[in-house]
Amino acid sequence: MVLPSILCRFPLFMALFCWPMGRVSEQEMITTQPGYVKGELLFPQNRKPTPQCHASTIAASGDRLVAAWFGGTEERDPDVGIWISLLQGGTWSHPVEVANGRQPDGRRLPTWNPVLFQPKEGPLLLFYKVGPSPSEWWGMLTTSSDHGTNWSASARLPGRILGPIKNKPVQLEDCTLICPSSTEHDGWRIHIERTKDLGKTWHRSEPVKDDEGLDAIQPTLLTHAEGLLQLLCRTRAGVIAESWSRDSGRTWSALEATALPNPNSGIDAVTLSDGRHLLVYNPTGGSWGPRTPLHVAVSDNGRSWKPVLVLENEPGEYSYPAVIQTEDRLVHIVYTYRRQSIKHVVLDPSHF
Repeated sequence: MVLPSILCRFPLFMALFCWPMGRVSEQEMITTQPGYVKGELLFPQNRKPTPQCHASTIAASGDRLVAAWFGGTEERDPDVGIWISLLQGGTWSHPVEVANGRQPDGRRLPTWNPVLFQPKEGPLLLFYKVGPSPSEWWGMLTTSSDHGTNWSASARLPGRILGPIKNKPVQLEDCTLICPSSTEHDGWRIHIERTKDLGKTWHRSEPVKDDEGLDAIQPTLLTHAEGLLQLLCRTRAGVIAESWSRDSGRTWSALEATALPNPNSGIDAVTLSDGRHLLVYNPTGGSWGPRTPLHVAVSDNGRSWKPVLVLENEPGEYSYPAVIQTEDRLVHIVYTYRRQSIKHVVLDPSHF
């Protein structure tokens, strides 16, 4: 029997794959891994509010978790809007649409890639995009002063500002938001957007150099000692790429390929309270590889990654993760579950 190459590389995955058949189910193998606390769908597939959903995001705000995603008939369709659900008392609320792409002339355009972020002070922020395609979209922002229950009127971001394109910002000690962004209208290119006043004024960096022709978008940010920042991103080259900044995100090194595979699909990562870094990604390569399985890896330095947990390992699409760590040090991940629901998984990283 020939095992998939990704399994042969890592003992944990070998153990999962070789678990005696008939003793436990695939789902039981997933949920009994060290560090896996629980997993649940935000809504059952037979009660989904829209035919499809994708590109979820999550934030902790007040006494609750808030999740958002885009949903509609299919990605790119004009009925695709931004949907929200709140986790309070252990139960996710019924999803509600909080933003759409309706224009002043009555036309409706699709929305894309919401990003939630709760700054140290101020309202909960919800960034998203509106437009017929990623090469033509523009950035939007709405805010909530009551932790996701009610939302302000949406405002278009100024000029060439798109906001964080898929993954959450990093907030510096001076409260500046470093927003990882990218464009697709002139090739795939990454840049950084900074705001010191929660979206009122902005500064946009030059594109990060891509001397290797990796074609990268959708960066995620990690923080290191002495103000060092690291950027990881999706590429068309079959690998995750990285870049580094030593001046609080103002300038960045040229993109370089890492050893981590990437099937041209979104990733996300977070720096944990203990200083380690946690990455959620599809560990397959190719320019359009399968978006399964979905794995978690950890690193002490952002360069050498150790796979620690399998989130999904069956056929289907499990993709576009978003990850945060809450004050209780638990890790919360949301991701696309076959485009039919959004799944929420809780991990305890002290077991990794």
